[in-house]
Amino acid sequence: MAFPSWLPALLGFLTAVVAFSTDMYLPAFPAIEASLGTGPGAAQMTLATWFAGLALGQITQGTLADRYGRRAPLLVGFILYTIGCIGCALAPNIWVLAGFRLLSAIGAAAGAVIPRAVVRDLTDGHAAARMLAQLMIVMAAAPILAPSIGGILLEFWNWRAIFWVFTVYGCISILLVWRVLPETLPEARRLRLSVGELASRYWYIARERSFLVHALLGAGSMFALFGHISSSSPVFIRGYGYTPLHFGFVFGACAIGLVACGQISPRLLPRLGAHKVVRIGTTSLLLSALCMVVVSFARIDTPPVIIGLLMWSVASLGFITPNAVVGALSRHAAHAGSASALMGTIQFAFGALSGLLGGLFTDGTPRGMAALLLIAGIGVSVADRMRPTT
Repeated sequence: MAFPSWLPALLGFLTAVVAFSTDMYLPAFPAIEASLGTGPGAAQMTLATWFAGLALGQITQGTLADRYGRRAPLLVGFILYTIGCIGCALAPNIWVLAGFRLLSAIGAAAGAVIPRAVVRDLTDGHAAARMLAQLMIVMAAAPILAPSIGGILLEFWNWRAIFWVFTVYGCISILLVWRVLPETLPEARRLRLSVGELASRYWYIARERSFLVHALLGAGSMFALFGHISSSSPVFIRGYGYTPLHFGFVFGACAIGLVACGQISPRLLPRLGAHKVVRIGTTSLLLSALCMVVVSFARIDTPPVIIGLLMWSVASLGFITPNAVVGALSRHAAHAGSASALMGTIQFAFGALSGLLGGLFTDGTPRGMAALLLIAGIGVSVADRMRPTT
């Protein structure tokens, strides 16, 4: 099916809501804790509820997308997201903030699930990987720019201004979905399932080996990414004494590596094939994590060394994530929304676990972050060797 040249940019903008809403407020953790009178680590609880909301929201958003088409669930999701962001901006305490983060995440989950289903509606295989790579160019602006924008807002206003920016993002997304996004799932292809039929469908998808192995690859990548996200702010701001703005530059540099490898990956597919490209990513992540563990526990973890190893680890995910998504959805064209939702739920459940462990392991050193990356590296390496060859 033909699609307009601007569609990947639009889908990337909608998908970037998750990264944008995660990364921009990371530099504000110390300010949130000071403003709301909580102890160190409390702000990371709001990150864990955000990840949990993404996991919860995706399992329902994919079903809605297969039943009602792509546009209507996206519209409702961004309305929920916007309401949640307004609640966060006005939150009087950490518990209310965490609750509204949960609500906004349930809505934002539509942006994580449904654009991937749109890609599967339109294309598959290497073409889908190329389209996902185009999405990543736009999505990459979020992790590259968001922490720096958050740091700038903290310099001139306060942490609540960050959530007002999220509110504006939500309003723009509502307008784009309403006025611009085409419907890619015709009425004839929509699924009307009972609860029992839906459960059976998820069970069928989860039992399919290719889906399960690729979903685990994606989950391991998400565990690594969210281990980095949840741990890096305490490491660089509290441990190394970086300002929020300088931390944003470090975070953006890591994102640039991720995007670069995400763009190289589809260009390697015709020559090497998906198996070898993913193997490059899993091996690279495992080696970089091992190096970070060694330097962290040997106490030679100077900022330049940790930044270099962190960039290496995060860049490795660019070879894994797009191919994991394509591999998981390739055999489920008839219910791409449900398959995308199930994969997203698995990924963000692992992300929530990683975020929670990041808060528990935080001690101002990179050791906890290194341990999380090593766990992820071992996990994706095992999943990589379980993949079917056909």
